[in-house]
Amino acid sequence: MFEAGESTGRHVGSGAPAGRPAVDGLSSDEVLSRTRAGRINSIPGATSRSVWDIVRANVLTLFNAIVAGCFVLLLVLDQWRDALFGFSALGNSLIGIIQEYRAKQSLDRLAILHASQVRVVRDGSPKLIPAEALVPDDIVLLSAGEQVAADVRLLDGGYVEADESFLTGESAPVPKLPGAALLSGSLIMAGSGRAAVVRVGPETFAYKLTAEARRFALVTSEIRSGLDRVLRVITWLLLPTAVLVTHAQVQNAGGWAAAFSSGQWIPAAVGLVASIMSMIPLGLVLLTSMAFAVGGVRLAGHMVLVQEIAAVEVLARVDVLCLDKTGTLSSGATAFDAVHDAGVPAAEGWRQALEWFGAKEEASTTAKSIGDAFPAAEVLPEASSVPFTSALKWSSVTFPPGSPAAGSWVLGAPDFVLADSSAGAHARRSAAALASTGLRTLVLAHMPGALPGSATSGALPAELVPVVLLTFREDIRKEAPGTLAYFRQQGVGLKIISGDDPRTVAVLARAVGLGTGKAYDARNLPTDPLLLEEAVENHHVFGSVSPSQKRDMVQALKRRGHTVAMTGDGVNDVLALKEADLGIAMDTASPATKAVARLILLDGRFDRLPAVVAEGRRAISNIERVSMVFLSKTVYITVISLTFALLLWPFPFLPRQMSVLDGLTIGLPAFFLALQPGAQRYEPGFLKRSLAFSVPAGLCGALCVLAVSMYAHFAAPGSAEATQSAAVITLALVASWILVTASRPLNWTKTLILAGMYGGLALLFTVPPAKEFFRLDWPPADLLAASVTVAVAGSLVIEAIRYFQRRLAGRPED
Repeated sequence: MFEAGESTGRHVGSGAPAGRPAVDGLSSDEVLSRTRAGRINSIPGATSRSVWDIVRANVLTLFNAIVAGCFVLLLVLDQWRDALFGFSALGNSLIGIIQEYRAKQSLDRLAILHASQVRVVRDGSPKLIPAEALVPDDIVLLSAGEQVAADVRLLDGGYVEADESFLTGESAPVPKLPGAALLSGSLIMAGSGRAAVVRVGPETFAYKLTAEARRFALVTSEIRSGLDRVLRVITWLLLPTAVLVTHAQVQNAGGWAAAFSSGQWIPAAVGLVASIMSMIPLGLVLLTSMAFAVGGVRLAGHMVLVQEIAAVEVLARVDVLCLDKTGTLSSGATAFDAVHDAGVPAAEGWRQALEWFGAKEEASTTAKSIGDAFPAAEVLPEASSVPFTSALKWSSVTFPPGSPAAGSWVLGAPDFVLADSSAGAHARRSAAALASTGLRTLVLAHMPGALPGSATSGALPAELVPVVLLTFREDIRKEAPGTLAYFRQQGVGLKIISGDDPRTVAVLARAVGLGTGKAYDARNLPTDPLLLEEAVENHHVFGSVSPSQKRDMVQALKRRGHTVAMTGDGVNDVLALKEADLGIAMDTASPATKAVARLILLDGRFDRLPAVVAEGRRAISNIERVSMVFLSKTVYITVISLTFALLLWPFPFLPRQMSVLDGLTIGLPAFFLALQPGAQRYEPGFLKRSLAFSVPAGLCGALCVLAVSMYAHFAAPGSAEATQSAAVITLALVASWILVTASRPLNWTKTLILAGMYGGLALLFTVPPAKEFFRLDWPPADLLAASVTVAVAGSLVIEAIRYFQRRLAGRPED
């Protein structure tokens, strides 16, 4: 296995067998022999967890262990009627497993269909194969925008610049000369070449990193971390609460000796189970996981591949969308337009030079359009060349003396190629005029002899003379204006960040309805972080942006407190996509770009983005609503348990009564509410907002039950069944109003859900079998009146709590 230090350019052994020309590649028989021996590039590439991981996460939990223990205890005590919560917990686990498994299947199918492919030479000709089909000694063709799929050695004649940040954390591209090692996971940022596969699959240096990085994981986010903190607090409260409740139940039965001699310890144990089980928010984690899993499946239905399920939460928080021009706002297809005079007599050989630029195997879409316009019957052999990079903004080729196109030819952006050329003044003016019409413009310049070695690290020589100007057309996506208008209406800031000429970018921005003035020339961006933040905050259209500047601009927006999404399709977008909170790649994106993106628009439709954002907002807003209901229940049950234990009163509910109340006022309604539409942008502070409502609402519910129980105990003493029924009525009305309050704004679907809840509660007290099973009956008239009065008063208090909570959170009223 390679050592990490070899990624900087150390020569390695191995590669193609001795005596074999590297250009031939392996034969079909050699590939078959290696494949049968299991020497293939088999690396876990699924976006989802294994079935065992899904089952373990939904079944083997601390709370499920407590539920199972309580369930078994009640069965042993022959109290099966009060063990209904066990079936509820089992149902929760099954639903969670089924939903996540369905999400897994959907994401895995998409991942397989859109798995990365590599170009290799086999049987003497180039072929496109899946990355996992690579075998040792394969000859791989590398070019800018690709991700290295195995450990390889760069062969003679190649030069690339590799981003090894997946392995080292350092994002600066590393030059790679012939003989240098390239490790799997590296991104080719510039250059091209052929490389021999040295190690594949589990033998590669990055195997463990790649396997781990591509695993599906439940969301590690503010939502998940907030809920985890709450669950930890509940876990710590369970033991002391259980001790106090046990003591109260036993003392109420006459003490330990009397309880065991009379058999009253059994009802005491039932009361203990009721209090403990009611404190556990069994369905909360399920519904949270389900909302994210369903979000991933729904996005798959929109032809959006979620490479990291945490992206669903980020979708809801995005408030700035950065857009690359080419491939995002434009179709990405570049069509050659025309050749224009550069103002000086054209040097001989310019057509052959253009044929060379258009004939390269790794040619970009722009170069390919040149190749279509200037097809080469025979490509001239070059003496040397410099590959295009987004930092240079040009590429070059030098032909030897005696060649029909002798000398050096440079093709690139006019402002970069002719920056210090006095002979280029006319060409620069002509190029500016062409760019101002929205045409993409390049210049082909020439000089005798070879370029100086300093050209790639500084300005090009002034001897360069412009030969011709080339213009290209890009079609604006027809859906772009409407999509951008949607984001503006939703309060999402828009930034066009393009490497093209600012004048060309400005024309496109006006065409899609974003801005009417000039584009900011990124070459004039300040380097001071604070000044950069101001410039990026106050301007919306940028041109001539380098890849590192794109990254710096995203970082500046994040420092300003924004949640940033970035769309792109080129290798020049990789740094910014990695830095953004949410990277979105188009279907035409390079493999390197797709590798770092969290979402991929598989059909390349830009108008998918509104549905993508809406799906994220739906998931998060519903999780917040559901968590408010579940946490309110945890608060009021905890307070009731502790208060009644301190008063040495028995717990006021049977487990079966709490099970049916949970199911009707929380479980079933929350299941459907978690899937309802929602469009409000998520803002940080999920846990704070949830607790700001849940804690006072839960206290209110507990005080209402305590008030009714005290009235029954002191003012209207009666049977234990009547007191329990009164407590159930009170809690049912208060808990149902908590659900109503959290469900706003209401629609027909939510109204039907709530109506079903109230109908189910009414059936508990009117259907004889239900009344008998749950030991419920109408309490005496005065106790019933007290229950309803207290519940109505409690509901009004909850209404006030919700009002002030939303005011403090700065959110609009329901």
